[in-house]
Amino acid sequence: MSERDKIIRYYRGSGDAELAAKLIDLADNALRSRKYRVSEFLDPYGYSIAETIAAHYERLSLQGDGGYSGAERVRVVFVDTDFPGKVDFGLVALAVRWDDRYYEIAHRDILGALMSLGVKRELFGDIITKNNGCQIIVDSTIANFIVQNLLKIASASVEVSVIELSAIEPREEKMKEIRSTVASLRLDTVAAVGFGTSRTKMTSEIEADKVKVNWQQAKSASQSINAGDIISMRGRGRVEVCEIIGQTRKGRISLLLRRFL
Repeated sequence: MSERDKIIRYYRGSGDAELAAKLIDLADNALRSRKYRVSEFLDPYGYSIAETIAAHYERLSLQGDGGYSGAERVRVVFVDTDFPGKVDFGLVALAVRWDDRYYEIAHRDILGALMSLGVKRELFGDIITKNNGCQIIVDSTIANFIVQNLLKIASASVEVSVIELSAIEPREEKMKEIRSTVASLRLDTVAAVGFGTSRTKMTSEIEADKVKVNWQQAKSASQSINAGDIISMRGRGRVEVCEIIGQTRKGRISLLLRRFL
């Protein structure tokens, strides 16, 4: 069995075989061209797949960039070690502004507006929200399209302009700590506490493929959760399991969670 087949087979179980195959193709193309190849935007788990692939190629190095320091979603580049030139990640920063006196726009509203234009999630990176607007890092090939066509978010009229990557302001994430107890460390139980909903509702969200654990699609509602895990839910942000403190006298499990809003 070839190394390619081994890697794809390994990731097939988690449903990421297609992504692994795409990244392997980029790595192979970088070697054949003796230059470099750039991926689409990847979440942290996708980045770990790219790292695994790069480790199987002696002549390739891996670089990543999301437009600013600390970016969650990044593009990776497989670079032939003999390539003497400069790597272009193809990143453009956009500033989106609206009148915050009348509109309160959330991250999910911005995401929905971009998706409604037909822009694939793989073509833009982090969305950094501000009081009267946001900054978005996008693939350079779609920057002009977004500038010309993103006219509204929810019911708010917006203005979009290109800015320098150096003008990106680090995001100030709003979060709150949640201390609670649960009967078990099942995904549906822990996520229900973290997102403030019922276990029944959370089970439905998991079955609808709206929930990920460590940026991988959740396997089932009964999936076991550990300290350090990140639970993300489409349109609702993410919850970090900071600490599993221990059992209470009544046999319940005490948790410290951090929810990013």
